[in-house]
Amino acid sequence: MSTNPNVSSGLPVGHGLLCLIVTGAAWGTAGAAASLVYRTSDLGAFGLSFWRCALGLLFLLAGRGLRPKTRPAPTEPLPRRTVRALVTGLGLAVFQSAYFAAVESTGLAVATVVTLGAGPVLIALGARLLLGERLGAGGVLAVGGALAGLAVLTFGGSAATVRPAGVLPALLSAAGYAVMTLLTRWWGRSGAVDASDTTVSAFAVTGLCLLPFALHDGLLPHTAHPARLLWLLCYIAAVPTALAYALYFAGAAVVRSATVSVIMLLEPVTAAVLAVVLLGERLTAATAAGTLLMLTAVAGLAVSEARGAGRRGPVPGRPRRPTAP
Repeated sequence: MSTNPNVSSGLPVGHGLLCLIVTGAAWGTAGAAASLVYRTSDLGAFGLSFWRCALGLLFLLAGRGLRPKTRPAPTEPLPRRTVRALVTGLGLAVFQSAYFAAVESTGLAVATVVTLGAGPVLIALGARLLLGERLGAGGVLAVGGALAGLAVLTFGGSAATVRPAGVLPALLSAAGYAVMTLLTRWWGRSGAVDASDTTVSAFAVTGLCLLPFALHDGLLPHTAHPARLLWLLCYIAAVPTALAYALYFAGAAVVRSATVSVIMLLEPVTAAVLAVVLLGERLTAATAAGTLLMLTAVAGLAVSEARGAGRRGPVPGRPRRPTAP
């Protein structure tokens, strides 16, 4: 992972799209790694989430310490930085914790569809009302296709049961995800934001929020394979956490919010592919159809975003906002 600071408003849209694609793929590996953690130890969901944030924060701080000295980036006022850290961290904590509660109440399939399905809808509405971002007819079709693919991928061949008590926390999780995405985009549009600083502060707040729940569930795991458990925790903290969230906050600041939410649906696609390739699950027609629908929607919306950014471009005769190297 590159540890050079990014002023998110200066990141090209094409690079932002690439950051988000890598993020979605990396997030998709977290579920498989977490399943191996559960098989290896008695660590619970909140304990795993806490260590994911805590170790991820250590990786990020180590990376910041190793990066070369550069000209200081424009700094935000302290009150704005504090508000951004608290709101982003709380949004991330709600996103993760409410999702785990939904999984426990109504099962993985329903929790995934409600959370990841409601997220793009809430984000598209919020982006239109608060940021003035229009999806257009093509964007609406892409979002609809992605959500249809998610439903087919998740529910195809399953006997999932919808329980209202689990739907509510899933909607709360989607709301936390929407707030985090919309505010990241808003702050990225309104001025210089260091994506690395955003990630570090968000992890610090999220870790503090998760600590009481982790202590209740059991913070220190028991395992017969400590080396394997440590390797898995380090992987989860480094790749789908420190790397992925740093790229997410950088990309989400320059790409339209609804596009961000659809690209992040690469997470269940990656998880489904890993389940077939690594965990020996059978490739069904529903898995193939859902994956194809979602990949088509993601590719179409990404191309539309890149073309739209190219058409908008810099205003002739107006210099670009100076950015940090």
